[in-house]
Amino acid sequence: MTVDEAHRAPGQLHRAFSVLLHDQSGRVLLQQRAAVKTRFPLRWGNTACGHPAPGEELVVAAARRLEEEIGISGVSLSVVGVYPYYAEDPASGRVEYEYDHVLVGTVPESIATSPDPAEVAELRWAPVVPLRAEVAADNRTYVPWLRGVLGVAADAPAPSSAELADQRGGDG
Repeated sequence: MTVDEAHRAPGQLHRAFSVLLHDQSGRVLLQQRAAVKTRFPLRWGNTACGHPAPGEELVVAAARRLEEEIGISGVSLSVVGVYPYYAEDPASGRVEYEYDHVLVGTVPESIATSPDPAEVAELRWAPVVPLRAEVAADNRTYVPWLRGVLGVAADAPAPSSAELADQRGGDG
C-alpha cells in the first residue's frame, strides 16, 4: 500500500524511521515540519523521518531522507532501537501507526544545511534534557513520536571518542 493509504484512518501498521542528529555538546537538531505536511504540520520533530522503499536498507533510506529534507549528506548513522506508536492528527484526520526505527548521528553544530521548504519550515538546535521535559508537557508544539524517539536515543550507548573523532574527520 502507499504511504498515503497507510496514514488514512484507521491506519495501517508499517515501518518508518526517525533520524536524530546530535552535535558534540549533546544538543539535537530539530525541524519544524512544513505547513503543507499532511500530518502534524508546523510541529517540531526530530531531524528527519520517512519510510524505507520496498527492499531499501534502513540506513540508506534514512541517509536519503536526511539529504532530501535537511540537505545534509555523508553522516554516519546508527540504528539504536525501535519505537512503535499510534497517533491521530486531529487537524487532518490522518493517522500515524508506525514501527519507527530510530537512527542517530553526530555532526558539528556548524554543519551546512539546506532544508527543503516543502518539508521543513525551520531548524533549531535544542539541549536534550530541557527538550525532553518540554515534549512531555506539551502535546501541541511537538510531533507525538518525538517523546519516544528521544527516549530510544537516550537509552542508546554513547559513541566512543574514536567514533566522534572519525565523524569530525580527525583525531579529536
